[in-house]
Amino acid sequence: MGEFIIKMPDVGEGVAEAELVELHVRPGDPVREDMVIAAVMTDKATVEIPSPVDGTVIWLAGSIGDRIAVKAPLVRIETAEGAGEAQPVRISQAPTAEVVKPEIARPVPAAPVSAAPAAAAPPVEKPLAAPSVRLFARESGVDLRQVQGSGPAGRILREDVEQFLVQGAAPALVKGGSVKKTATEEIKLTGLRRRIAEKMVLSTSRIPHITYVEEVDMTALEELRATMNGDRREGHPKLTVLPFLMRALVKAIAEQPEVNATFDDDAGIITRYSAVHIGIATQTQAGLTVPVVRHAEARGIWECAAEMARLADAARSGTATRDELSGSTITISSLGALGGIVSTPVINHPEVAIIGVNKIATRPVWDGTQFVPRKMMNLSSSFDHRIIDGWDAATFVQRIRTLIETPALIFIEG
Repeated sequence: MGEFIIKMPDVGEGVAEAELVELHVRPGDPVREDMVIAAVMTDKATVEIPSPVDGTVIWLAGSIGDRIAVKAPLVRIETAEGAGEAQPVRISQAPTAEVVKPEIARPVPAAPVSAAPAAAAPPVEKPLAAPSVRLFARESGVDLRQVQGSGPAGRILREDVEQFLVQGAAPALVKGGSVKKTATEEIKLTGLRRRIAEKMVLSTSRIPHITYVEEVDMTALEELRATMNGDRREGHPKLTVLPFLMRALVKAIAEQPEVNATFDDDAGIITRYSAVHIGIATQTQAGLTVPVVRHAEARGIWECAAEMARLADAARSGTATRDELSGSTITISSLGALGGIVSTPVINHPEVAIIGVNKIATRPVWDGTQFVPRKMMNLSSSFDHRIIDGWDAATFVQRIRTLIETPALIFIEG
C-alpha cells in the first residue's frame, strides 16, 4: 500500500493560511481521481481541491471553519501499491476562485491504519446542488450528503436544506392549536461570512467614524435618468442613480483629493490616489462583496453603468476575481429600495470615506410660496475622523448634493 499527502495550496502571494470551507469526504471514504474532496478560501477566493488518485481517505487536517497553514498536510489518501508518483493536479475554478496547484507529496509506505474501511463501501458522490445552495448549507452547518434532493435528477434545492433544518425536536402542541417551538440551531461562522465579520470589527475598532447625513432633491436627476433610459441604445444597461453618483464623486474628489485615500494607521501613512477606483457594495447570497469599478475618472455615465452591471453580475454569480474585488479607494453603499431614511455605513478599511445611498421618496417641499411634491433622498456618508474633519466631510457631501440637484453640472468638463 502507498500514501498520498495533499498539502494546503498556496493561493496567493503573502497568504500564510487558508480557511477550510468545504469537505466532501470523511476518514474511511473512498475517492476517485479528479473527485473534488475539499475547498479552501482566503481573501474571498475559493479554490476546489480534487484528488489526484484513487484511494481511501485515512486522515483530514481539520473541519470546516478551521484555518490551515499553506503547505501543511491537508488530506492523506491511502492508495493501492504501485500507484506511482503524483502527477500535476488540475484545480477546477469555483466561485471567485483562482487556478492554483496544491503541492502533493510523493507516495510513501503507508502507516498502519487501525480501522480500515470496509472494502464494499459505496463510492462517494458529490451531492448535486447549485453553488448558492452549497454556500447556504455550509453557512447553516448542514452536510448536503444527509439531505434528500427534490429537484431534477435528485438535485438539492435551497428548500430541501431549509426543510432539513426545521426537522428538529418534535413540536409540543398547546391549547388553541399553536405550537411551541423549542429547537435551537448553532451556526458556525465560516467562509465569506466570517471574512465580513472580521472586516467590520477591524473597521469599527480602528477607525473613529463620523457620519454626516444630507437631504438631496433628486427630481431633476430622475427626470434626466428617465429620458436617458428611454433613449438608450441597444446593449446599454438601464441607468440607476449610482452611475450619476459615481461621476459626481469624481468631480467632488477633484476638489477634495484627501477623501480619495487610504490610511495605514500602523505606519501612519495616508496614500492619496489620482485614480478613482469606486467600490460598489453588493449584496450576494454569500454575503456582502465590494466589486471595484476602476478608473471611474476615465469613464462616462454609460461606461460606469455597464462596468457596474458586469461586476455586480460577476459578484452575484460567484465568478468575480480577486482583482475585481479589491483595490478600491472610496466606496458607495446602497440598499436600493430598502435604503431606509438614514444609515450609518461602515468604512471599507483602510479607506477613509464611504458614501451611503438611501431610498428615494416623494415628499412635500416648501418652495418659498407653497408645498410642492419633490423626489427626495438622503445621503448618509461616513468618514475617518482622524483624516477628514467634520467641516471637510460636510463640504464634500454638499458638493455632491449640488452636482446631483443640477445634473447638467455632472457633464460639464473643467
